[in-house]
Amino acid sequence: MKLKVEVVRSPRRRKTIEATKDGNKVVVRLPATLTRAEARRWVKVMIERIQQAEHVNRLNEKRDLQRRARELHERYFHSRPALRSIRYVPNQRDRYGSCTPVDGSIRLSHVLADFPDWVRDYVIVHELAHLRAPDHSPYFWQLVRRYPYAERARGFLIAKGMEE
Repeated sequence: MKLKVEVVRSPRRRKTIEATKDGNKVVVRLPATLTRAEARRWVKVMIERIQQAEHVNRLNEKRDLQRRARELHERYFHSRPALRSIRYVPNQRDRYGSCTPVDGSIRLSHVLADFPDWVRDYVIVHELAHLRAPDHSPYFWQLVRRYPYAERARGFLIAKGMEE
C-alpha cells in the first residue's frame, strides 16, 4: 500500500520536525525555513522512521520473546528470571541488547530479528545474565558461557561489527 504524504510547513515551527500516521496517510510537520531539498530529505527520513517503528511493532506482536527468554533462563540459569519485559526497539544502533536490572527490562535491537535464532538467543542470555550481574565481571561471563553457542555467537556479532 502506497502512503499518501502531506507536508505542513509552519512559520512558527523553528527546530522540530514531526510525523504522524493515520491509516495510509503520513503528515510531516516541519519549519517553513527549510529549503525544498532539506524538506524532501526530512520527509524521507520521517517516513523511514515510521515504517521502521511499524516493522518493530509487528516483530513484537509476532515473536514471543517473553516466552523464549523464560525458557532460556530456566534452561541455563535453572530458575525463574527477574524479567518484567523484553521487546525489540528500533533505536539501538550501537548495541544489540541492553537491560535495566532495576526494573527487569530487556531491549533488543530490531536487527536481531533477521539473525539466526542461536545468535538472538545468545543476546537474550547475555542480557538475562545482566539481571543477576549488572557488570561484565568473571561471574557474569561464567553465566553467559553456560549457553553452548556463546563463543560462536560472539564471533558472529563481532563480524557484524557491534559486539565489543
